[in-house]
Amino acid sequence: QVQLVESGGGLVQPGGSLRLSCAASGSISRIYAMGWYRQAPGKQRELVARIASGINTNYADSVKGRFTISRDNDKNTVSLQMNSLKPEDTAHYYCNAQFLVVGGTYDYWGQGTQVTVSS
Repeated sequence: QVQLVESGGGLVQPGGSLRLSCAASGSISRIYAMGWYRQAPGKQRELVARIASGINTNYADSVKGRFTISRDNDKNTVSLQMNSLKPEDTAHYYCNAQFLVVGGTYDYWGQGTQVTVSS
């Protein structure tokens, strides 16, 4: 079992910045990848950023150049630095931890944190 607890969401004006953090606990030694997903009202959950094997990152096109994901293995955290925020970044953001299992992957999810970008 893995527990994921997010923090750092809130209300910010367009052009502002926020930093999301996710603390992982439990059976974390075999986590393959961690990432951030978001879901806006009426939309499907989508990948925002992901880091695998500690170094390989990928980002949604809509956030490239504005968001940066990082992982601290010593502290068992993954963070998402979000700059130049836009109203369309408004969503509930979820932390994800992914394990490799026979035949595929297994995902754990946090409860999420709300990010609202509005003037």
